[in-house]
Amino acid sequence: MGDFSMLDLFQMEIQSHTADMYKSLEAISGNLGAASRDLFTNLMRATHSIRGASKIVHIEAIANLTASLENCFVAFQEGFFLPKQEHIDLFHQTVDFLAEVGQVPVAEISSFLSDRQEYIDLYTQRINRVTRAEDLHLGESTELKTLESDNPTPNHRAIKEADGESLYNSHLIESPLSDTIPDLSDFSMLDLFRMEVENQVAVLNDGLLQLENTPNAIDEIEPLMRAAHSIKGAARIVQLDVAVQLAHILEDCFVSAQSELIKITSSHIDIFLQCVDILLNISQVSSGNISDWLTDNRDNIGEVLVAMESILPEERRNRLDRLVVAGAYTEKEKVPQAKQATEEPNQGLTYVESSLSLVAGHSVAKPSEALMVTEADAIAASSPVQSTTLTKPHHETEKIAERTVKVNTDNLNRLMGLAGESLVEANWLQPFADSLLKLKYLQADLDRQLEVLSESLESQKKLNSVESIQFKSARRTADSCRHFLSERLSELEVFARRSANLSDRLYREVIASHMRPFADGVQGFPRMVRDLARQLGKQVKLEIIGKSTQVDRDILEKLEAPLTHILRNAIDHGLEAPEARIAVGKSPEGIIRLEAMHRSGMLAITVSDDGKGLNPENIRQKIIDKKMTTRSMAAQMSEIELMDFLFLPGFSTAKQVTEVSGRGVGLDIVQNMVQQVGGMVRASSQAGKGMTFHLQLPLTLSVTRSLLVEIGGEPYAFPLSRIDHIVLVSKSEIHLIENRQYFTFDQYNIGLVVACQVLELRESQLNLEELPIIIISDRHSRYGLVVDKFLEERELVVRPLDKRLGKIPNISAAALMEDGAPILIIDVEDMVRTIDKLLTGGKLDKVSHYEDKKSIKSRKRILVVDDSITVREMERKLLENKGYEVEVAVDGMDGWNAIRTGSFNLVVSDVDMPRMNGIELVSQIKNHPNLKSIPVIIVSYKDREEDRLRGLEVGADYYLTKSSFHDNTLIQAVQDLIGV
Repeated sequence: MGDFSMLDLFQMEIQSHTADMYKSLEAISGNLGAASRDLFTNLMRATHSIRGASKIVHIEAIANLTASLENCFVAFQEGFFLPKQEHIDLFHQTVDFLAEVGQVPVAEISSFLSDRQEYIDLYTQRINRVTRAEDLHLGESTELKTLESDNPTPNHRAIKEADGESLYNSHLIESPLSDTIPDLSDFSMLDLFRMEVENQVAVLNDGLLQLENTPNAIDEIEPLMRAAHSIKGAARIVQLDVAVQLAHILEDCFVSAQSELIKITSSHIDIFLQCVDILLNISQVSSGNISDWLTDNRDNIGEVLVAMESILPEERRNRLDRLVVAGAYTEKEKVPQAKQATEEPNQGLTYVESSLSLVAGHSVAKPSEALMVTEADAIAASSPVQSTTLTKPHHETEKIAERTVKVNTDNLNRLMGLAGESLVEANWLQPFADSLLKLKYLQADLDRQLEVLSESLESQKKLNSVESIQFKSARRTADSCRHFLSERLSELEVFARRSANLSDRLYREVIASHMRPFADGVQGFPRMVRDLARQLGKQVKLEIIGKSTQVDRDILEKLEAPLTHILRNAIDHGLEAPEARIAVGKSPEGIIRLEAMHRSGMLAITVSDDGKGLNPENIRQKIIDKKMTTRSMAAQMSEIELMDFLFLPGFSTAKQVTEVSGRGVGLDIVQNMVQQVGGMVRASSQAGKGMTFHLQLPLTLSVTRSLLVEIGGEPYAFPLSRIDHIVLVSKSEIHLIENRQYFTFDQYNIGLVVACQVLELRESQLNLEELPIIIISDRHSRYGLVVDKFLEERELVVRPLDKRLGKIPNISAAALMEDGAPILIIDVEDMVRTIDKLLTGGKLDKVSHYEDKKSIKSRKRILVVDDSITVREMERKLLENKGYEVEVAVDGMDGWNAIRTGSFNLVVSDVDMPRMNGIELVSQIKNHPNLKSIPVIIVSYKDREEDRLRGLEVGADYYLTKSSFHDNTLIQAVQDLIGV
């Protein structure tokens, strides 16, 4: 088996065919009648291929197993008898094992199969028993024979006690801890283990909570057994014995419950959930810290193991003890010690002590040495019907892995940017095709002129025969050119449409990749609610509605903390104790409803409870007690205004604030998160009936629905979610009080602010009778922002600004228009703060101030050369805001061509650019007799002294870093060189 290349091919063969076998088995399971015969043909071919591949690499164990399996499929395919569900269950388990062989590292295949030889033999025997049993009862409805001789007790595994096969992997106390805790440097396998545990823990948490509500629903146990079995298998692959032990006994508890040997209670659920928590914690510990973590948590793990063992039926615990002790030593000379151990009292702790030897630093065999036949696997042998619950089909696991695949956010953002650029480039094709129509018209015009000329010359008979032939040839050539151009234009238009459609689909798919179902972000809430309710002695039911609602992954990640605060407050402070609820005529069980839906292009999340609610008068009194306002003003506040106080830091109506108690504790976190993503939150309450929180958030942070406006002659975008209203206000409706302008809207006085002043843009000439105004606000202030004009409403792909630019005042992000033109997206929260500062400093201008401005004088021209579109636009806006006329060039060569053909007072250039860098450009300018007098400023990210000296040596007048965007350094340098 040293030919690893052949073994790699063998494993690829297994992986390919087992995937197909799963699909066929699923199809057969849904159609157990005669119509399923053809499906066995696919199974027969797949098994035959695996059998042939195993013979090539000389793996006889797999060859024998697949030979038996192939014979069985042939019998079903020929129609000698009909398949039953127990047969399909057996085939599923066999394919599970084959799939596991396909995942084992190539170097370990030999030892893997050697350690599992008895396991392979067991499945081979069971498959052979199927065909033998059916041969005896051809065409009859018979049951699959079980290993009754090896398993006298129903639902107990078929194990030969004399062979010392342990129910749990707790024998061979020989090697130190370093041998027990394997090297987990194979991070790809460890990551797969973590993903598997994360997925299965979610199943266990949800299933256990559901089982607690319906303890008699035996069917609810099946997915739990499957999940525990999957964790056990994954733990074996990475050789985490403690996880194997925990998952194994958890699985056995589920087996006993399904066999109705035990009845699961709420106390059992508590223990199972503790076990699930430990499994999750183990998966999250780094490989380098696993040994220390296990040692630190030894007592906790031991308590859970003891508690879980006590749940098992007495007879199974006794049998368990004998098997564990008998399997604890495999060397013949140590068997007497094992016998002595069985005679000691308190045999129930034997398993736990043996299991914890792993944690304590003693020894435990590697899982491969203790695998053989486990409880779940043995029950698969004795009870095929039940065995289906013990394994998870490989293809189902693949689906879960695909759903939960983790991709770096930066990669997605880059993909989003590329998709947006692809869309922009594709949209350029149609305008280009349209521009070529002019060439088509010119060509047609040329053809007509040639025709007129031809008629004129022929009528005058000025052409001889040779000239006439040449002229006609020229006309034919011109005509051919016109037809050729027409055909190519038609093809270009088709290509442009197809390219635009494909780019649009790509763009939408990338947008969709940012979305996740709401359920992914709230899967831990049922467990949290259940644990906190039990801690507080309350009965609480959490209803989650809209789990499939699609939410932006960034928003979903930020929602967990705010929703957790709201839910904890609802349980601790909102819902009454069972006795209090009964006393007021309510059900003893309180209900919390968490609902997510799409509404009016936004994500609406509602959290409501049917508790005692909040009395607005209590909030009013609390405001007065805290001296947050006067009594007279508090008396005039509406209920909505009172509820807003809940979101202030530290505000609470509870008399005693604990870790979880008090409306207001932590609600400022909700407010901050919602504002960060451009949403809103409000609360409402009915005394005695409950409390409701309403969160309104954007559906995605990747795309924003925006209103495009013009400010200072430039387009800007306002997110619709942050706009209260847009109105047209006549100048006659503008009033003045205490030197401040305002207008009245919806019975509120709205302060008037000119957008140009806030953004420090050049002053606009507002000569309109009706002013276009955008009303924006935060929780404390509301302003009317006067813009030049409203443009349109559209969806924009949000693109973050270059981090090197830092936080740009009043701007949150950027976007590209369909023609590739950049547009800045307004940060409304920051803009409101800027207005507050201007208002406090008495620096706000009046709208009328702009009406008296004289025409703008001739402006000085500046050429900006930079290969970064972000930097170019930033420099352009900075300079234009100061009254300069600016042109841009995309690199040094483009800049050199522009400066030779245009007239400029100043050049501002980057250093690192394609085709011609900034140093070369400055050198060319300074060596040109007509251009050397033009001053040049170099603006670069490079701030080393040698870089600065290099720029100055070639003739630059200033060498600035791009941090100068954040202060007046660049503007001062420009004014120093060419004036205002």
